[in-house]
Amino acid sequence: MTSLPRETVGARFDPALMQHAREKSWAALHGIRARMHPGISEIEAKAAAREVLGALGCERLWHPVIIRIGANTVKTYRQASDPGVRLGENDSYFIDLGLVFDGHEGDVGDTFIVGHAPGRQACAEAARALFGEVATAWRSQELSGHALYAFAGERAEAMGWRLNHAIKGHRVGDFPHAIHQGGDLGDLEASPSGGLWILEIQIAHPTEPFGAFHEDLLTA
Repeated sequence: MTSLPRETVGARFDPALMQHAREKSWAALHGIRARMHPGISEIEAKAAAREVLGALGCERLWHPVIIRIGANTVKTYRQASDPGVRLGENDSYFIDLGLVFDGHEGDVGDTFIVGHAPGRQACAEAARALFGEVATAWRSQELSGHALYAFAGERAEAMGWRLNHAIKGHRVGDFPHAIHQGGDLGDLEASPSGGLWILEIQIAHPTEPFGAFHEDLLTA
């Protein structure tokens, strides 16, 4: 499929099944979104997520379900949430899923608002817009992974947000992609192939304790 060692895939890899895993993962994310409500905790939200994933026939997780609420939306993947946080009446949260369907990995994430929270809404919309700009730059300019995240940092600053540079995207593929040691997209010195890399965008307000997250598969 590709000559880049970091884009090695297994013998059963199928681009159509990658797209299927992506679509099922987005369905799961919106199923979990439908169960979110003011007062819910992250622990309770994850319990609801397990029911949604079971109903959709998810084979397994390739990374734990991550649901961040309120001030925890500025936390990175590896940081623990502050305990006891519950979704407020006018608040935000994001969902990050790494799921396996038919032996292939989906990885999706998005940020949502409850009630009236204009600043948080603007942040969520900015994360989606920035994702779109970076993905378009990849398609039109064939930028390297490293250049994509340099561009993302410049655009985030111009938009008035702070990019989390610790979040740099990564490989996916037929499970488990980790055996191929693809590493982070932001460290890739070549232009990534479509259907193999997750573009992650996490931004935060420059002074207030909230952020937003959006991720999806880079597709041509």
